[in-house]
Amino acid sequence: MPNKSMTAVIYVIFLIPVKTRVKYFLKTFDSVKNNSTFADSNNIKLYMTVTSTMHIEVKKATQSRLAELNTENLGFGKIFSDHIFVSNYKNEKWENPRIIPFANFEVSPCMSALHYGQSIFEGMKAYRYSNGDIYMFRPLENFKRFNQSAERMAMPSVPEDIFMEGLVQLLRLDKNWVPDGESCSLYIRPVAFATEAHIGVKISDTYDFMIITSPVGAYYSQPIKVLVEIHFTRAVPGGVGFAKTSGNYGRSHLPTKLAKEKGYDQIIWTDGYSHKYLEESGTMNLMCVIDNTLITPELHDTILNGVTRKSVLTLAREDLGIKTEERKVSVDELVNAHNKGTLEEMFGVGTAATIAPISLFGYNDKNYKLPPASEHSIGSRIKKELNNIRRGKIADKHNWMYKV
Repeated sequence: MPNKSMTAVIYVIFLIPVKTRVKYFLKTFDSVKNNSTFADSNNIKLYMTVTSTMHIEVKKATQSRLAELNTENLGFGKIFSDHIFVSNYKNEKWENPRIIPFANFEVSPCMSALHYGQSIFEGMKAYRYSNGDIYMFRPLENFKRFNQSAERMAMPSVPEDIFMEGLVQLLRLDKNWVPDGESCSLYIRPVAFATEAHIGVKISDTYDFMIITSPVGAYYSQPIKVLVEIHFTRAVPGGVGFAKTSGNYGRSHLPTKLAKEKGYDQIIWTDGYSHKYLEESGTMNLMCVIDNTLITPELHDTILNGVTRKSVLTLAREDLGIKTEERKVSVDELVNAHNKGTLEEMFGVGTAATIAPISLFGYNDKNYKLPPASEHSIGSRIKKELNNIRRGKIADKHNWMYKV
């Protein structure tokens, strides 16, 4: 009989339907008990990686721009890595997957996406661990949602092998662009858009799929002030509110601009019929804490099914023992809870911002201030737990991290 403290390694390799080969490494560590970082891991950690099963042509940049990168002043979405992944759709199939240097490209003035809006995207992140390894956070969730958006916009779905292997090979090539630091990460933007040169309302016959990456810092540097929007509408039932399509964001610019002119940073969207019920906070899902219960609007086809939202709820329920509710939340309930002193926190959750505390909300020409977030607040506790998982500082018992 082997000693119980012996490290065991089990490899399970299988083909999933789209022929992406996935390796699961189940490891137990005999030294875990003495390692506080993994004190609650039950000595188990799961790793998932992709083994390439398709050919991707790679054309490397002749000169890297990495030396120009200032990690002390990254901002968000202004700096782009050396390469992008591209695949084209024509004759009813995706073809020519390739990695090429990041550069501008030509399009027809009649390109369908410019006129008729067939364009979708995703947002996800990769992180650098202290040992230098690169991990993505729940990329398969983004893949699924990407194709849900494609279906709603009458666009062809992207096969999993093209999405995942293109993503992994791109990140391996540009791994040095993944920044280090607590507030830094590599933002990943998969995008697909109609390319057929045709003026006339029809579903395009051709599309491009691309993956762009960008080293980023914090999205918000301080708690934000939000305005409850009761005039403009983001989404209505039967529309595209659940999809990450470009028009959803384009329509938000004017109301957000007007809110900023009044001194707010963002808006809280309400339902499109009565404007009585909370939906999202700008580009984030919305959460509030009332009477020590974490509450978020329930999902339907006007609200994006956020990956961060899902992760926050899981951590709250299963790891931190926090009571949660997914249900309708009215503006009146929010105001009444504030007036009674039971509204303890509000924050937005999303890939870009992770968890963004809200310092006040405005409604009907009145501002309602919230208590400052402390390290013991629910939002702060969840953010710390989530960041520690993403950085490899504690055990990933939900198997969310995906090794590149």
